[in-house]
Amino acid sequence: MSRPETEDRFDDDDYPAYTMGRAAEMIGATPAFLRALGDARLIEPLRSAGGHRRYSRYQLRIASRARELVDEGTPIEAACRIIILEDQLEEAQRINAELHASEDGPRTDRRSSEGA
Repeated sequence: MSRPETEDRFDDDDYPAYTMGRAAEMIGATPAFLRALGDARLIEPLRSAGGHRRYSRYQLRIASRARELVDEGTPIEAACRIIILEDQLEEAQRINAELHASEDGPRTDRRSSEGA
């Protein structure tokens, strides 16, 4: 029995653990809302062997953010675009921080070594 592997899945944000009904319940939405997010290509649920949609915790966080925007009056298509742009901005900021960290890392100052 592979119990540790099963436990690892519970910690995996990308593991499709939730059925459509449970996912909708968790974010306070309807299954139709989740289908609309799929149609808009914001999230693409994995399918079980029987063809049922399964959602990960990561996807539920995205769906929850979409629900917040829609509840504030943002059309679903615009909400999806906003979330995609927020995600792209976060990734760009992460890359920028990594680049700055590598530039600020240990290096030899040529001016001080030339004067010695």
